[in-house]
Amino acid sequence: MATAKPHMNLAIIGHIDHGKSTLVGRLLFETGFVPKHVIEGYKKEAEAKGKGSFEFAWVMDNLKEERERGITIDIAHKRFDTAKFYFTIVDCPGHRDFVKNMITGASQADAAVLVVSAAEGVQEQTKEHVFLARTLGINQLIISVNKMDMVKYDQKRYEETKKNVSELLKMVAYKPEGMLFIPTSAFMGDNIKDKSPNTPWYNGPTILEALDTLKEPEKPTTLPLRLPIQDVYTISGIGTVPVGRVETGVMKKGMNVSFMPANKFGEIKSIEMHHEEIPEAVPGDNVGFNVRGIAKNDLRRGDVTGPADKPPSVADEFTAQIVILQHPSAITVGYTPVFHCHTAQVACTFTELKRKLDPRTGQVKEENPTFLKTGDAAIVVIKPSRPLVIERVKEIPQLGRFAIRDMGSTIAAGMCIDLVQKQLR
Repeated sequence: MATAKPHMNLAIIGHIDHGKSTLVGRLLFETGFVPKHVIEGYKKEAEAKGKGSFEFAWVMDNLKEERERGITIDIAHKRFDTAKFYFTIVDCPGHRDFVKNMITGASQADAAVLVVSAAEGVQEQTKEHVFLARTLGINQLIISVNKMDMVKYDQKRYEETKKNVSELLKMVAYKPEGMLFIPTSAFMGDNIKDKSPNTPWYNGPTILEALDTLKEPEKPTTLPLRLPIQDVYTISGIGTVPVGRVETGVMKKGMNVSFMPANKFGEIKSIEMHHEEIPEAVPGDNVGFNVRGIAKNDLRRGDVTGPADKPPSVADEFTAQIVILQHPSAITVGYTPVFHCHTAQVACTFTELKRKLDPRTGQVKEENPTFLKTGDAAIVVIKPSRPLVIERVKEIPQLGRFAIRDMGSTIAAGMCIDLVQKQLR
């Protein structure tokens, strides 16, 4: 069996009209992951309509149109391979999906491509996405200065956009010096896979080459074990089998483990992945494991497994830094939306609004504000309505981030900066 390529989750971020979905389509197309039959169908249609040149952009427009009509075309699950990695695209069409995808569950992006139109430059949403990427701990960014065809491949316009984006990145403490800026036209295919003759003044890598310069995320194996439970099964002849993805640490056969906030303890008898028994599981592995001393009713989705001697933290209350992405009115003390943290969904109450921050710089704008609204960043105190496992983001980042949802959409994103441990009897 060939060794699998390392896996990376890639977010495509930036302002809504700067060409994100065209870039996604182009990446899938250039790496051979748009199904051939889809291309063939469009090719025939193009020829029939006298568009013999068959432009890729035309394919993208048709795909877009079909999506808008509600016909979903499954583009190979938005995955593609480069020479070095296999990527899953966390496509970020707008705020809602972006945040939900990035913070809940496994799709924490390891890297992002920031798309900025050379024709329009930095926009409001560009700023918000950059700030959010920083808040969510994405440290690797590639910048696509896109729509170069619309500015006639003008080097001056490219340099100007690059300068403005660099200033924005510095504001949120990114280091633009080490980042790759690439003049692209996702629509025309410039500098996506092959070097473009339209930008003779540019001698850096293409987007696909740049993606291969990313560093593989380190597996956080030195942190204590944390495995949020997705489901619990009872299998006859085996017993109770919780299922979940190892976020940090290493799970080993024979290990004594704790389950919080259930406050249950047991010993791991066996671990299984892809229907095969394995001696240990590491971050990223989706496993089922059998525990001695645990009954099915002891556990539920949202509980977290850890070592018996380093159990997951259960918060009585916690202090968080949040960014409000969208809220129809204002958030005040007493507001109780649902917090999505790893596999847990718990209603939590805002008990104190400590400080309002400038979202672009993180500087304090106001102490003890009376309310928070869309676009605000703040430090707040939160009280879960029932026991919730959450960790300080500095200690175990994988379990320190959350999304806040209400009325069917993501209204805020945040991270836990401190907590008061709940005393479990």
